Formats: sequence, structure tokens, C-alpha cells
Amino acid sequence: MTQAPPAPTAEQSGEMSHREILEALSGLLLAMFVAMLSSTVVSNALPRIVTDLEGSQSGYTWVVVATLLTMTATTPIWGKLADLFSKKLLVQAALVIFAVGSLVAGLAPNMEVLIGARAFQGLGVGGLTALVQVVIASMVSPRERGRYSGYIGAVFATATVSGPLLGGLIVDSPLGWRGCFYVGIPVALLAFLVLQFKLHLPVVKREVKIDYAGATLIAGGVSILLVWVSLAGDQFDWASRTTAVMLAAAVVVIAAALYVEAKVASEPVVPLRLFRDRTTSLATLASVMIGVAMFGSTVYLSQYFQMSRGMTPTHAGLMSICMVGGLLVSSIVSGKVITATGLWKRWLVAGSVLVVVGFALLSRIDAETPLVVVGLFMAVLGVGMGATMQNLVLAVQNNAKAADLGAASSVVAFFRSIGGTVGVSALGALLAHQVADKVYAGLVARGVDPSQAGGGGTGAIPDLSQVDPLLRQVYEGAFGEATGHLFLVSVPFAVVALVCVLFIREVPLRTTTGDQPAPESVAPGATEELSRR
Repeated sequence: MTQAPPAPTAEQSGEMSHREILEALSGLLLAMFVAMLSSTVVSNALPRIVTDLEGSQSGYTWVVVATLLTMTATTPIWGKLADLFSKKLLVQAALVIFAVGSLVAGLAPNMEVLIGARAFQGLGVGGLTALVQVVIASMVSPRERGRYSGYIGAVFATATVSGPLLGGLIVDSPLGWRGCFYVGIPVALLAFLVLQFKLHLPVVKREVKIDYAGATLIAGGVSILLVWVSLAGDQFDWASRTTAVMLAAAVVVIAAALYVEAKVASEPVVPLRLFRDRTTSLATLASVMIGVAMFGSTVYLSQYFQMSRGMTPTHAGLMSICMVGGLLVSSIVSGKVITATGLWKRWLVAGSVLVVVGFALLSRIDAETPLVVVGLFMAVLGVGMGATMQNLVLAVQNNAKAADLGAASSVVAFFRSIGGTVGVSALGALLAHQVADKVYAGLVARGVDPSQAGGGGTGAIPDLSQVDPLLRQVYEGAFGEATGHLFLVSVPFAVVALVCVLFIREVPLRTTTGDQPAPESVAPGATEELSRR
């Protein structure tokens, strides 16, 4: 009697069971959680950090911007590496980089070392941001991916809500603010181990040619641009000679990068051919607009609750549940329905409409708006974002060829990060300007000399618990009105994103993963070697 051959393993067949996917997904979600937590957990610790290390307002900004800068500049590089090397090893390398950066940041003796450590930490965060989506796309087909998107939404919600709360508790504990950097290290170690034992993907080995010139030029050009956006309006004027020099340098370097990617590199970091696809081009532009609007405005909501509504950092963190709860619900519901029906564009359009509506509603808030109303407006925005962000990535991944899956996925994350960094910097400068003007006008109207009002003449914000109640109302009112203005400025960006989404063509979702190309798509001479990653 002939014995049947053993069933192929997941790494041999390229297919994983639901249980195997969940086991591997647990490690990926831990990696995603630690990447998101790195920014949210430190938000409430920044004032204490700057005070203890005798830093300046510029240093305060750079503790945040350093991570955003390196994360954004390296995202497309990580994505391209995922098309050339083992995705599993790359995720683990990003976790190690993140852990080392976190350890150095926690031990930092001064602001300079802290900022450098945060920049190094951002290299790992960029890898995790780009690679987790790529690996998930390698395990699960676009048609089935919706059933797992709820888990991604849950991780996003947990990190967003728990980060500020956890950070506040750690700062007041014996660990102090340094514990905010240590807290992610055990989670990164756990994610590393889970991936080592539970993630098994087939490997398609081929000749590797790394585009060093393109990677260097892209990182350099984007870095110059983001440094300019981060410093303009603070260290120098937006309209100044320094601005002209930095913009000219950025344009030259980015132009050189485009030439290398289009004409020189055989394996470009960002294959420009991707943008011949209408879906990729429109989704990328929509991601930039969503990044500017979402990150550029919502990042200041915590400050609104603390400075305008007198909340503690913990209570401000709890208010974010309104937005994150809406995001979680819409992410889970839309994912399950998309998996069942295969139809995704209607969710993308509806989500984009709600993002516009949410920003429009939040543009009406001020220091007197009832908190229940503010929470309702935040929930509307959260529902819109939950149905939009993941589905933009899904649309691009569904159209990408297997060899370009990593690059295509990272392009969306890359441009969303650029939009977010630009939004945070530019709208932050706008917020500071608005607050200073409104405080000055409010103090003058009350017959108070702004220069004698604890920073009113310079735009600095005093400790509101220590000022006269009448003057406190001036500052609270200024922050309330200025925050509403930020959301009003964000509305046009959200509208552009909606227009892009309307013109995206709906393509039926594939039922195969990116690592299972059709035989005719395999390049002649390519050698396939199945092995454990």
C-alpha cells in the first residue's frame, strides 16, 4: 500500500492556516504596538524631560521631530529591502534597533544624547511601520485581509489610549521619565521571540542589487525638507534666506534621487513605475493629505484638553477614547464586511466623507464647547479614519505585483508620514502664532501689560495653575479658539483626499498573497529556494 506524502508545511506551500496566521500575527501586532507606543508614551513626559536635562523649547521640539525624521526618511528603504531580503529578519532587525535606541534614550545624560538616541530609535520605528503591513500582506490575501484588520485597529486604539495614561503613571513612579523609554524594550523582546518561533514564510531568492545612491539621496532630500519644516517659524522666518537655501537644496537632492531611480538604478528603492498605476498615485496623494490633516491637528487635542479645559494628562488621555473607539469600531466592521463582500471602495469613500465632516465639526470647538459635544465630534472623525487609513493601503497592495509589494506598501506609509510631519510642524507653528496673538489681544483688552503677564509678551505659556483666574480665562480661551482654527485649516486637505478617493478605480480583491505570483510572472532564470525565514 502506497503511503501518502506528508502535507506541505506553511513555509513550503506559502499558505498558512487561520491559527498559524493568528500566532504569527500576535508577534507582528506586538511589533506594531511598540512602534506606536514609542511616540504616545513619551508625550506627557516631555515637560519633565526638558526640565531635568535643562533643555530648551527647540530641544522639546526635536525630541519628537528626530524620531519622525528618521522614521519617514527610511520607510521606503525598509519597504524595498523587504522585496530583496527575508521579511522576518528585517522585522527582527528593526526591533533590535528600536530596543537599542530606547535603552540609550533612557540613559541619556543630556538633550543632545537623547535627541540622537531618538533619531536612532526612529530607524527601527520606520522599519516596523513599513514591514508589519508588508508581512501581513505576504500571509493573507487582500480578500481575506479584512477579517484581520480589526486586530490592527485594536492595537492602534490600545497604543493611542494607553500610551499617554501609561506615560503619566511612569513619570510619577520611581522610574521617572526614563521609564517611558524602558517600557517598550520588554515588548520588543517578546515580539522578537514570537516572530522567531511562529512566523514562517516561503523565500523566493534572486539576485540582489541594492540602490545605495537612491537610498542616500531620498533620505537626504526628505531630511532637508523635514528639517526645514520643523525649524521654520521658530529658528528662522518662513520667508527668509535660510528657507530659500534649504528649499533649493532639497529640490536639487530630490531631483537627483528621481533621476537615479528612473534612469540609473536597476533595483530602485522607490520604483517610479508604481505611479503609472492610477490607484497607487491617487492613494499616495490621499495619504499625504490625510497625514497633514490628521496628524497635524489631532496631535494638539491633548494640549487643548489640558490648556483650554484644565484637564490632567490622564483625563486628557481618557478623552481620546472617543476618537479611538470610533476608529476601532469602523476598522473592525469595515474589515469584516469587505472580507464577506469583496467590495471596498464604498467604505473608503464613506470614511473620507466622515473625515471631512469630523474636521468641519471640530473646527467649531472652543473653550466653552460641552465636552460631550467635543467627544461626539471626535467619534465621527475616528469612524472616518478607521474606514480610510487601512483601506488605502489595501487598495495599493491589491494592485501591486509580488516583486513590488514591499515598495508599494511603504510608499503609502512614507508619504503619510511626510504629510504627518509637515502637518505637525506647520500647524504647530500656526497654533503658537494664533495663541500668542489672541493672548496679547485678550490681555490688552483687560488693561493688562502683556510683558508683565507671565510670558504674554513673548508667546510663552505660564503655569496656568499659578496665574490669576481672570488671566487664566484669557489663555484658556486663546487655546480653545486656536485649536478650532487648526481643524478648519485641515478641512481643505481632507477634501482633496476625498476627491482622490472618488477617482480610485475599484479592482476586485485578489485571493492570493503577494508572495504567490502566477508562474508566468517569475523572471527567467530566477531560482526559488524554499526555506525557513
